[in-house]
Amino acid sequence: MATLELRPLTLGELLDRTFFLYRRNFLLFFGISAIPYSLFFLAKLAAVLIPAIASHATSTQVRSTGIVAMAVGGGLFGLLAVLIGGIAFLYAAGAAVHAVSEIYAGRATSIRESLGSVRGKSGTIFGVLVLTGLLLIAGLIAFVFPFFYIMCRLSVAIPSAVLEDLGPAESIRRSFALTRNFAGRAFMIYLLYFAMVFGIIAVFQFPFAMLMVLSARQPHLVMIWTVVMQLGNFIASSLVAPVSMIGCAIFYYDLRVRKEAFDLQTMMQAVGADPSSPPVTGGVPSMFGRDAS
Repeated sequence: MATLELRPLTLGELLDRTFFLYRRNFLLFFGISAIPYSLFFLAKLAAVLIPAIASHATSTQVRSTGIVAMAVGGGLFGLLAVLIGGIAFLYAAGAAVHAVSEIYAGRATSIRESLGSVRGKSGTIFGVLVLTGLLLIAGLIAFVFPFFYIMCRLSVAIPSAVLEDLGPAESIRRSFALTRNFAGRAFMIYLLYFAMVFGIIAVFQFPFAMLMVLSARQPHLVMIWTVVMQLGNFIASSLVAPVSMIGCAIFYYDLRVRKEAFDLQTMMQAVGADPSSPPVTGGVPSMFGRDAS
């Protein structure tokens, strides 16, 4: 496998390289997302179907029991689905970063190897996700703009944790340092990702949601369309999720090249030298305000 060139990328090149890696390694990245998200799909399906099945009891006594089962079962499976969804994202994101790093190094990797690489770092990534969630909640409470700004500044926290073996707090600080003056590039990655999400939803979910509404008086059809819609959501999530993961991993390398001459460090290490990492600087002035180029 050829090593990718380490050099500063324009915004267009960054996005182009994201899709290039995804197309060239489609089965790898799709599998990295699909395997953990399949568990999330089953948990969500159970959270949706158990209340629906319980609500279709016939007798009054059974219906009363069904209502209790609907509330308890739906709530428990809903919480379980959220927990499994977080774990699925944790493994998918960490494995995707590992896969991108191996591709950058010119080494072949596999779905199993990439997912396995997350085991020893799952606690750290979980801590990063918790801190990220708390900061995003604070940003949302403050106002909408701080929410998106913080999200962009935290875009390389997981790559920092996975590739530099940093703790959760150190990874957050590292991401803020690297993305200084370059948050706009992360915004464009997320903008592209969310545009794809809405497009995929329109194809894989919206038609079945309409069929559910039209079949409201036929419970069995509603359940069928519910299952199909959840299946569409699973396929859509597995297809789209790698875009933001790959993009943020490439963004991490681009920032290190720009701010720390990471390309020169790699070249010197390849010839046997042991260069020390220079401090993070403000980076190269950008064309998208101060946040992208």
